[in-house]
Amino acid sequence: MKRLAFLALAALAAPALAQSDMKGMDMKTQAAATAHKASGVITRVDPAKSKVTIKHGPVHTLNWPPMTMAFTVKDKGLLDKLKKDQKVDFEFVQQGKDYVVTSVK
Repeated sequence: MKRLAFLALAALAAPALAQSDMKGMDMKTQAAATAHKASGVITRVDPAKSKVTIKHGPVHTLNWPPMTMAFTVKDKGLLDKLKKDQKVDFEFVQQGKDYVVTSVK
């Protein structure tokens, strides 16, 4: 019975202890500020939606396997320089639910 009471108390205290170590940290800003890098091939450019679809290799900073996905493009002028089947090295950040390309080489 004592052990059960101790486990229950520990379970209730754990979230409070975890939060106390993170006071003052803005987790959304920290996650959004992380730039991720990948290489891939453009499969589609959609200027109307400011999107580019890229078949990219793994993204180690996010533990992503290779995949094809659409990214929002931060600078719409960048879309003029991109074309289907073009090989690119690119950087992107997470902004809310979107992944936004910030640079392409």
